[in-house]
Amino acid sequence: MKELKISAVSYLNTFPFVYGIQKSGFLKNFRLELDIPKVCALKLKDKKVDIALVPVGALPDFDHYHFVSNDCIGAVGPVKTVLLLSKSPLEKIAQVHLDYDSRTSVQLVKVLAKHYWGIAPDWQNMAAGQASAQPSVEALVAIGDKTFELRHHFPYVYDLAEEWIRFARLPFVFAVWISNEQLPPELTTPFCRALAWGLDRKAGSLEFFKEKLPVCEDCLGYLEKNISYAFDERKKEGLSKFLGYFFAG
Repeated sequence: MKELKISAVSYLNTFPFVYGIQKSGFLKNFRLELDIPKVCALKLKDKKVDIALVPVGALPDFDHYHFVSNDCIGAVGPVKTVLLLSKSPLEKIAQVHLDYDSRTSVQLVKVLAKHYWGIAPDWQNMAAGQASAQPSVEALVAIGDKTFELRHHFPYVYDLAEEWIRFARLPFVFAVWISNEQLPPELTTPFCRALAWGLDRKAGSLEFFKEKLPVCEDCLGYLEKNISYAFDERKKEGLSKFLGYFFAG
């Protein structure tokens, strides 16, 4: 059987996935690469991997793709790690710096600004590794594990998943497992079983990755309460609505 090449995000919320892939025993011949979200998408688009956990904001870049799993990174309430951090209340924000790591959060905050909050700030792109509480930064969109620490430097914290749910009345999906081509069941079935194995052992995944845990008050609570992993019909509806705003500009 051919080697299955996989690209996944290296954040706390994917530890159960990565744990299942690495330790479940369902996958026998695979290579796992851990990347930031936009690199996951680029590697799949360039056919350097077979399966990737792709941020949904990158889906329009693919001519075609196939959902590999009924699991995702999603939220049905506050997600805690996709935030607009600000020194001013929403209506007074004049400039927003944008995290390099994910297009999805950038697109999401722009949809909310235009269609929900009714603001039009100046958007400033940041380079890799620049997302920080610099004195010159009035407001910042930040994602991932760094938000656990960054949020303490800003008096106003807006959870983008929670804001989307208030606006759209639907869950939000941040990333999905996709492939370029339809893969055979002998590859996808053990892959999905590995993901399910990891999701059933969230506490075990935290113990396995204990040397990599971010400074988080309750990592297990975050995985169990803030991240919603089932790629169900409501999330698919939410994804479709978000992509509709993306195409509308």
